[in-house]
Amino acid sequence: MGTVLKGGYVVELEPASVERVDLRIEGERIVARGEDLTPAPDDEVVALSGKLVFPGLVNAHHRLSYVLARGWVRPTPASYQALLEQVRWPFENALDLDAVQVAATAGGLESIQCGTTTLFDLHASPHAVTGSLLRMARGLHEVGVRGVLAYAVTDRMGAVGREEGLEETVSFARKARGRFRGQVGAGPVFTLGDDALQGLGEALNTTNTGLHFPLAEDPLDERLSNERHGNPPVTRLLNGNLLSPRAMAAHAGHLEWADLAQVLATGTWLVHTPRSNQEQEVGYAPALKFGARASLGTDGTSADLFAEAQAAYLRSREAGQPIDVLRYLANGHRLASQVFEAAIGPMREGSVADLLVMDYLSPTPLTAETLAWHVIHGLGSRHVEAVMVDGVWRVWARRPLSVNPTVVADQSREAATAVWARLNQP
Repeated sequence: MGTVLKGGYVVELEPASVERVDLRIEGERIVARGEDLTPAPDDEVVALSGKLVFPGLVNAHHRLSYVLARGWVRPTPASYQALLEQVRWPFENALDLDAVQVAATAGGLESIQCGTTTLFDLHASPHAVTGSLLRMARGLHEVGVRGVLAYAVTDRMGAVGREEGLEETVSFARKARGRFRGQVGAGPVFTLGDDALQGLGEALNTTNTGLHFPLAEDPLDERLSNERHGNPPVTRLLNGNLLSPRAMAAHAGHLEWADLAQVLATGTWLVHTPRSNQEQEVGYAPALKFGARASLGTDGTSADLFAEAQAAYLRSREAGQPIDVLRYLANGHRLASQVFEAAIGPMREGSVADLLVMDYLSPTPLTAETLAWHVIHGLGSRHVEAVMVDGVWRVWARRPLSVNPTVVADQSREAATAVWARLNQP
């Protein structure tokens, strides 16, 4: 038994195309594409009547736990270092395993309702390390979203905390199956001593994965890395053989061109997070210079990747360095395809059936030539009507099928209240 999507406009991002064709899905794959496909006798037929069939989006750098920080009355930091020490790190320290799982469900639900079918999360909960990625996977599994999870290893909690983080990120990467994969994660490079870099290298060799980490979000990363460890972040990463075509560096807003060129030469993916950069007031990352392996992530902001793509383009235009927003989105699919070793994104035979049905009544012609402008100025999460992951409907008629949104919201508010209470303790 399969599913036939009839009468929709199927969208491809790169090369861009918009074509009125049918798709047939069997199991987790697209098995046929063509005009007026004939369904098998036991196929489910979905009449789309001109709606868009859009590739499921990939969020290349997210922080699921920060959904519990939304609305928290926090200190107003005077610098990036104060932001870390007074806001981010205390919040992460206040997380327990129950909060981690609830945040994954709530953040995963928000993601899939916004059209994201795959997300890469870099997690930290220093007082609840062991088992945290498994709890995140359980939360995401409830929703049905695809996840690539990593624990952010750091020395800021001492050697014991570092080793606990290494064990967690390696353990999950070894066990992850199905819709989940693991990566080796790291905190800011200035929080990593030489022993940590060596441990990360060993973890990468053990797991045969890539490193997911923030890089040069603020000039503080380079300054403290030089002061504490005698070299800038890129030099230390290169010396440790930690950069590769499997590595993912988020932000990269404050790198000298020579350092950026060295990162690009390793094939490392660069993940642009414009809304987070604006919120943290860390300046604009020159995304046009990020090369052919650049994608988009939402970091700790809302999980709306359509909004991120629009912000990315408009901010780049304002800076006089406009990016190709369709390529950035398509690169998310290339990244996910690399990690899952399957074609994710192309709406073609043999590809994994991760897709969106979007109820978008275009006010102007929607063609390959105009697609980017519709993404930038028109299409949005409000148009997501149905979501399929691995050939299974996870959202239908704008309603999640495997969780009750009211229950998820109640649990999330309860978890957030407990986390905030711990933050307010003297």
